[in-house]
Amino acid sequence: MISNRLRQGFRLFGLFACLPIFVPGLAAQEARLPVHDGKTRLDWHAKFLEMRDDSRFKSLEWQFIGPELMSGRVTDIAVPPGQPFTFYVATASGGLWKTTNEGTTWTPIFDDAPSGSTGAIAVAPSKPDTVWIGLGESNIFRSSMAGTGIYRSDDSGATWNHMGLADSGHIARIVVHPDDPDTVYVAASGHEYRNNPERGVYQTTDGGKTWTQVLFVADHVGAIDLVMSPDDPKTLYAAMWNRIRRPWSDPLPGGDDGVFKTTDGGANWEKLTEGLPADEDSGRIGLAISHSKPNVLYAVIDNHALARKADDDEQDNYGRRRGDVIKGAEVYRSDNGGANWKLASEGDELMSRAFATYGWVFGQIRVDPNDENTIFVLGVPLLKSTDGGKSFTNCGFRGLHADHHAMWINPENSRHLINGNDGGVNISYDGGETWKNLENLPVVQFYNVEVDNARPFRVYGSIQDNHSWRGPSDYRAGRSELHEWESIPGGEASTMAIDPDDENIFYSAGFYGSIQRSRLEPRDTKSIAPVSGKDEAPLRGQWLAPFILSPHNSRIIYHGMNCVFRSLDQGETWERISDDLTRVEPSRQGNIPFSTITAISESPLKFGLLYAGTDDGRLHVTRDGGGQWTEIMNGLMRKWVSRVVASRFDEGTVYATFNGKRDDDFQVYVYRSTDYGASWRDIGSGIPGGPVNVIFEDPNHADILYVGTDMGVFVTIDGGTNWNVLGSKMPITFVHDLALQERDKVLVAATHGRGMFTIRLRGLYRAFRQTDDADESAGDSEAAPDIEAAKDENAANNDPSDDDSEVPDQTP
Repeated sequence: MISNRLRQGFRLFGLFACLPIFVPGLAAQEARLPVHDGKTRLDWHAKFLEMRDDSRFKSLEWQFIGPELMSGRVTDIAVPPGQPFTFYVATASGGLWKTTNEGTTWTPIFDDAPSGSTGAIAVAPSKPDTVWIGLGESNIFRSSMAGTGIYRSDDSGATWNHMGLADSGHIARIVVHPDDPDTVYVAASGHEYRNNPERGVYQTTDGGKTWTQVLFVADHVGAIDLVMSPDDPKTLYAAMWNRIRRPWSDPLPGGDDGVFKTTDGGANWEKLTEGLPADEDSGRIGLAISHSKPNVLYAVIDNHALARKADDDEQDNYGRRRGDVIKGAEVYRSDNGGANWKLASEGDELMSRAFATYGWVFGQIRVDPNDENTIFVLGVPLLKSTDGGKSFTNCGFRGLHADHHAMWINPENSRHLINGNDGGVNISYDGGETWKNLENLPVVQFYNVEVDNARPFRVYGSIQDNHSWRGPSDYRAGRSELHEWESIPGGEASTMAIDPDDENIFYSAGFYGSIQRSRLEPRDTKSIAPVSGKDEAPLRGQWLAPFILSPHNSRIIYHGMNCVFRSLDQGETWERISDDLTRVEPSRQGNIPFSTITAISESPLKFGLLYAGTDDGRLHVTRDGGGQWTEIMNGLMRKWVSRVVASRFDEGTVYATFNGKRDDDFQVYVYRSTDYGASWRDIGSGIPGGPVNVIFEDPNHADILYVGTDMGVFVTIDGGTNWNVLGSKMPITFVHDLALQERDKVLVAATHGRGMFTIRLRGLYRAFRQTDDADESAGDSEAAPDIEAAKDENAANNDPSDDDSEVPDQTP
């Protein structure tokens, strides 16, 4: 029972006017409408901050546990003029950071931003205290997140003000007038998965109070790069790109891509075509202008023109059959301000591999400000040319991570470089021959988390472009040994499971449904992936294909491709226990596997009671181990199923969350069914904004649920009637997964951008017990006592007499 006073105490009435309210009796689909607009997201953000400040559980504190000696994707770098040891770093999903000692230490300077995804940053040359940032990474990764527009700081990042363009989605570049900090141009890429008009090039002349869209091509074409002439700030060049992605296809040329030029500050634009690839072949374009000779420009273009047919047995980087090979990265040069262009680069092996098979991720080029013939191409490798692009060398060096997205060249000393890549920040003092690796920028992008029963227990997770790792739960930044985190089997996108009967046995999935079984000590790994039969169509597996160990027998594995497989012998043999559970359509089959299973759960109370959800919006149940499957989407939106969780307390109860990211939909979709999915009830109306990535049922109490969204972690102790932000000292970040160590009563959050966090739940459990006791004594009375979470959770954590404590506290 839940007390009426507790219900009132959450103070949620009237706070969510932007959310449709669930009315019992209405279909769940009618109660939730997609949300695409930035204004609603900003309203949600304000409400989140209010809820966090008012949370009943704000005294509980999240603890960052690393990894500390690892970093993540950097998207842009800005350096104030004449201050080479001070610079700002924008990251893909870890927020905005600043260093004043060349990376020895870092300070996060916008942890309360509506999104941790930052696309661009710029310092006003004439007023270095004025800093502009654009939220929303412009690179199109699977985990790229949308932002909410442009922000300005006039105190070097101490405080920020929103300056508009909330619907721009992703910001690729910000260019500030050299003499006027209030005149700014922005390359807005627009929404990622759907057309929208707020994209192109924008200009403000009043410091962001108002904006004018000065270049617009189409509502599917965004601005992906922008440069200004160093000798004439009214002359700018813009790269426009068909930047629409589908869940089943990476971006493809759309016929409207190209390079544009203005000589009157954006009033008029001319499309530059002479010598450049045809529109229908032109993919992403990056631009650079020489500061020593402003008429010299470079463009790096992902050319989709056919280079050769792929061999029948040729595979791509992920083991899939390779499509026809395109020309890929090419460098073009103009010596007359863009009037004419010539192909500068040779089609050699180095250039052909510069973008690998995903040129839409890269597309950055830089020119030495003191030498118009020295350029850098930022791709999988970092390439350097000293002859205007005719030949290139690889700037590879120990500690220089692959996949490059940002670079600053010191105008006072061209040998001083700062590079941003998927592994963080690197610095060179010799023009790129050697590099110092700054691995201490804590923006690690986890996909998931598992925990074991060691003392102290360990956490396991896979990391974007950094493989899979495990570390101790009692890790403390600045106090623990940096190398306590260790590499484990698995790739960057690995679903994981630890055999509860033998924790030396570890399972990890890889790209698109591959799966392996490993012994951790001594290290031994075996591939155990199911395969299609001789005359069967190839299997389709998601990037993060789900598998689970049966809670009834750890030797039994369920694995999701486009159908469900079961193994009774730890993956040695497999049987298909479902037909294709997706809505596979030929028009939705592209160069990314789609119509695949994304979530699986088996009831801990009944063997063979299974649920499976898909990326194309289907949810099924079988109550007989796969003999018969029934679709259970009554009243639900057809969205990507991010989680399905069978309750451990009631056989018919199941939870499901849906994620609308791939529709540019930020609505909250959280549901509970008590009849095996025959009907559903919306329980997410108290959560201010999605997308929702995970729901987790507390193993000790049926009414306690945790939800991870793109803003943080929420908790309910009354089955979803009321929600609170859980804890403090966690930045706004993308929470992709949650796990709970039952013995120690510690919740672990895997964030995609800020590493791993833990929080002790004793104070929350005390509040729940007091509430439950109050309800039993008060019945339906309004006079139930007021309940507070622990005043000092840190003190509670160290109290050995705590009746929830079964092991000594692990805090060092």
